[in-house]
Amino acid sequence: MATDRIYTAGLLVIGDEILSGRTQDKNIAQVGSWLNLQGIRLREVRVVPDVIEEIAGAVNALRTRYDYLFTTGGIGPTHDDITVDAIAHALGVPVVVHPAARATLEAYYETRGGLTEARLRMARVPEGADLIENALSGAPGIKAGNIFIMAGVPHIAVLMMEALSGTLEGGKPLISRTVGGIVPESEVAEILRQVEAAYEGCQIGSYPFFREGKVGANFVIRSTDEAELDACEAELIARLEADGRTLVKGGI
Repeated sequence: MATDRIYTAGLLVIGDEILSGRTQDKNIAQVGSWLNLQGIRLREVRVVPDVIEEIAGAVNALRTRYDYLFTTGGIGPTHDDITVDAIAHALGVPVVVHPAARATLEAYYETRGGLTEARLRMARVPEGADLIENALSGAPGIKAGNIFIMAGVPHIAVLMMEALSGTLEGGKPLISRTVGGIVPESEVAEILRQVEAAYEGCQIGSYPFFREGKVGANFVIRSTDEAELDACEAELIARLEADGRTLVKGGI
């Protein structure tokens, strides 16, 4: 049952390819959105290179600061996939081959060239860890304490999140409403402040844009209380329209 307690998470994005700009990260947005539905707030994201000490240091900082730590990237079959080694180092445990992971990979690769030494690397886990199902490629994610080690490939990470859905202890889901308009945010900043102050359980974020030569903004209201969220949205719209602004529910 959802409670009023706020559960928190950190996300560690691992990979030189992200830091170099060769690959654009898509996991931050989808992890954050998924966590909101689980009643867990994503509080911090770090991006670190493929260096064991860097990964381990970030793991130890984040796993103790938040209820959960999620990682993406670095659990494939190549020599530079060192996330498992780094997290085992952070936890002070050895790396072992998980028998269930090995069996899953043997079955998956039976008609795909067999389980090579490289592919067997994807069965390695920190000692004592459990597995996260991967319905697509057979190579599982890993759960070690409050650390959830997921693939860096976005559509595989999504499958691992789906496997975890409903299994984590969390609070009330964070829900949102969006209204937008051709409204320079600087001109309505005081209205935003006053409305947010009137609804203690709501937060209002302002996200400006520039399109077709016009300046506008989308205003996103977030809360765990749907009734208060609806009331806050109604008042924000009323106040902005009274100020002469034309708005679109759902945003622009």
